[in-house]
Amino acid sequence: MKPSTDDQIKGTVHDVKGTLTEKLGQAIHKPDLEAEGQDEKLTGKVQKKIGQIEKVFEK
Repeated sequence: MKPSTDDQIKGTVHDVKGTLTEKLGQAIHKPDLEAEGQDEKLTGKVQKKIGQIEKVFEK
């Protein structure tokens, strides 16, 4: 698997995991958990963007 595809997949996993963590934090009224989920989502979005940039430079 190409590194760009790998980064995009890992980014999507982090994004989904972050969304779930954030929603869980909201549901049980835990601001720390909600913030952790937001950080995880941001990490996923950055990693997906890195994968997209790598894909452009592979050509």
